[in-house]
Amino acid sequence: MPLQMNREVFITCAVTGSGGTQDRSQHVPRSPKQIADSAIAAAKAGAAIVHCHVRDPESGAPSRRLDLYRELTERVREADVDVVLNLTAGMGGDIVFSGVDAPLPPAAGTDMIGASERVAHVAQCLPEICTLDCGTMNFAEADYVMTNTPGMLRAMGAMMTELGVKPEIEAFDTGHLWFAKELVKEGVLEGPALVQLCMGVPWGAPDDLNTFMAMVNNVPDDWTFSAFSLGRNQMAFAAAAVLAGGNVRVGLEDNLWLDKGVLAENWQLVERAHSIIENLGARVIGPAEVREKLGLTKRAPK
Repeated sequence: MPLQMNREVFITCAVTGSGGTQDRSQHVPRSPKQIADSAIAAAKAGAAIVHCHVRDPESGAPSRRLDLYRELTERVREADVDVVLNLTAGMGGDIVFSGVDAPLPPAAGTDMIGASERVAHVAQCLPEICTLDCGTMNFAEADYVMTNTPGMLRAMGAMMTELGVKPEIEAFDTGHLWFAKELVKEGVLEGPALVQLCMGVPWGAPDDLNTFMAMVNNVPDDWTFSAFSLGRNQMAFAAAAVLAGGNVRVGLEDNLWLDKGVLAENWQLVERAHSIIENLGARVIGPAEVREKLGLTKRAPK
């Protein structure tokens, strides 16, 4: 199919993630203040949306603590720069099996909770966007399964819709898009939907261009999508996403490096993506235009 390049592009910065990167770079933020400061710097560099997890301030391990989410949200909302806040709702769906001959009971590292608890911080903080990982898959960072059953996704999606928070559908493979379309068809999610195409995450969709275009071609024409890839392919996919008609995600959740041997900060990755987008002849849009495009309501500081 012919290219339909996006001329009005927004950048999402995935600020810290929940992967085991906290000891691989001193720039990966841990505390709510560090995460908020990094998100604010990314916004000043051109990110319209910041996608945030929280971590234990001491160990850097991923966390679901409500107080950490509240502090992060307050700091971002009280900042001297406008930005759309996107909180993860992906935590709490991990199963680590004990072994191939005796998989049960689950092993240490399992973190499985119910739908209401997975969305509790969203209900408290009311970000403009939160993520919905729209399927189950093996994950390569550790030997675990990211578990999101149809029933769980219907329940979480309905809660997000009721709260007035826009779900960002995280699609790691084509089947996740298939189910996302079913959720919209059933009325669990409102259309047109917002999708993040997650490329190159083992063992989901690989980040070759044929697979990427298969993912793009499974996104309904009236939906809005962004895309990213990991590591050294992050900036290549910034360009590919724009050329395919989408928007861009960069950040330390997906890539720690600015250049070979040079560790990045979030604002630097945003700045580079901003340059790529403009050099392609597109315009980077800000948070106010994103809210209008996606039908978001800005939340005031409390």
